[in-house]
Amino acid sequence: MPSKVENWKDEVYGTEIREHLLEFAEEGWESIPEDEHDAWFERFKWWGLYHQRSGQESYFMMRIGTPNGVIEPGQLEVIGEIARDYATGPADNPEFGSAVCDWTTRQSIQLHWIKLEDIPEIFEKLESVGLSTQQACGDSWRNIVGCPVAGKDKHEHIDAWPVAEDLHETFKGNDDYANLPRKWKVSVTGCDEGCGQGDINDLAFEPAEKDGELGFNIRVGGGLSRKEARLARDIDVWVPPEQAADLAHGMSALFREYGDREDRFNARIKFLMDEWGPQKMRQVLQDEFVDFELETAGEDMRDQYTYNSGGNEGHDDHVGIHEQDDGNYYVGLNVLVGRMGAEDTLELAEIAEEYGSGEVRLTQRQNVIIMDVPEENLDDLKSESLLADYSPNPSPFMRGSIACTGTEYCSLSIVETKNRQVRYARWLKDNVELPADHEDFHIHLSGCTASCAQPQIADVSLRGMKTRKDGEPVEALDIGLGGGLGEDPRFADWVEMRVPADEVPGAIRNLVNNFKDLREGGETFREFVADRDEDTLAELVKPEETDYHDPYMHNTKMTWYPYAEDDDMDASPAPTNGDGEPLPSDD
Repeated sequence: MPSKVENWKDEVYGTEIREHLLEFAEEGWESIPEDEHDAWFERFKWWGLYHQRSGQESYFMMRIGTPNGVIEPGQLEVIGEIARDYATGPADNPEFGSAVCDWTTRQSIQLHWIKLEDIPEIFEKLESVGLSTQQACGDSWRNIVGCPVAGKDKHEHIDAWPVAEDLHETFKGNDDYANLPRKWKVSVTGCDEGCGQGDINDLAFEPAEKDGELGFNIRVGGGLSRKEARLARDIDVWVPPEQAADLAHGMSALFREYGDREDRFNARIKFLMDEWGPQKMRQVLQDEFVDFELETAGEDMRDQYTYNSGGNEGHDDHVGIHEQDDGNYYVGLNVLVGRMGAEDTLELAEIAEEYGSGEVRLTQRQNVIIMDVPEENLDDLKSESLLADYSPNPSPFMRGSIACTGTEYCSLSIVETKNRQVRYARWLKDNVELPADHEDFHIHLSGCTASCAQPQIADVSLRGMKTRKDGEPVEALDIGLGGGLGEDPRFADWVEMRVPADEVPGAIRNLVNNFKDLREGGETFREFVADRDEDTLAELVKPEETDYHDPYMHNTKMTWYPYAEDDDMDASPAPTNGDGEPLPSDD
């Protein structure tokens, strides 16, 4: 039997959701029948809208999809204006203020506190500059990810941007692929760095050479969600760039027809790959879904990849100042936990126009890149006050910090994340010293097992849990070690479970100190972890209280907003009307 979500989708889905969404926006929050909330909230995702968590009824998170992280000149200013004018909620975040832009691990933008009644105006403003929320969420093609400097990178083998752009234009709004069993995530990479992270995508195009021609080898079935992480597997297929869209048609149609629509937990291509294996996957693709002869895989260029590899080489996270292939430069700015205030976003748009072309790109490490900066403009750009907060040369602990949305807005999260990881990074910067040869040290904090912060591919992986301390319930984190991609991809080993959140910085300090004392030669952190079993690693990660203070130890999931002064559910002003005023109670 199809799942209840499949039944909802059979009634209304895809582009037709928009007309219903606009009707609800005109009539207001209360026009959505209460017994149909779950169905409509599931459908709204197709247009990039997630209803926020309990206590925040009537407010939505809005996701704007950007192909390959490319924000064209003029677009960032509009994004900042929308954040400023429409994304201010009833409570302020103590670290980031009232209105923010979140840059995501899939090179997209998320805004919060969006009111249903404002959506038509927001859509109009986005579409006036060529932006859209279409399929930024939902059971369909998500935004294409890849090397954020594709087309302008000195290190790329093949320019992947035309392929990513073609896939974006082909499959966004395509009714044949609008209703898939679950989300469909695609990566296109053409460079040395491997920054498309194809290993953790449903479908990955990665650079390869065959008979002297450059194209892409195909990998299928990667993903991190829940506790079922998989690396994408080689299906022995190579395609030239001009056949990439045809291959993508075939693979997503295969998933549409054979993906599990009865059990949403199993409705990902990685589970079909588990069942079939690469050989059958290739054969079914050939026999039923493409009308050309599939070429066998070419010479793989993945062994040169450095992105998130643990090797401390290359320009693997794009932070810093790097020369483009045209002689101009791109300047990668570190955005701690991927969050930037609306006013800072507008200032970023201004300086991108003043010193570069106005184009800004987003990375999968939640950072931003100013593109096309002439060499003579670099010194003036570096002197801008904005770069004091968003540095091109940050501490490794700031540079490597990633966090998901957490209990601030997300109904799935178990713990607070963004502000906590900010505090972790600052404390570690002041109290822990890495070996001189380690410029990168990745700490990813995910509020639950959904893995939005990609914790399994970090040096230190943190995953939200609960425990008791001194007899009281507190927020806690599982600790994993040694994850990463690159030439030898591997997932983190989970070595300490349910560590009280205020003891995690001490655990990381003990780990780093033990690493410095015990490493041999130029051993990298990932090599150090890989050479030791879980019991040994657990001894090196000794949780410890320090002078670090965590103000979010209480159960933030049980509050309407973790940072509000009156933080119980009864203090919530939600739901509200289109002016943000609380709606009258039913009783």
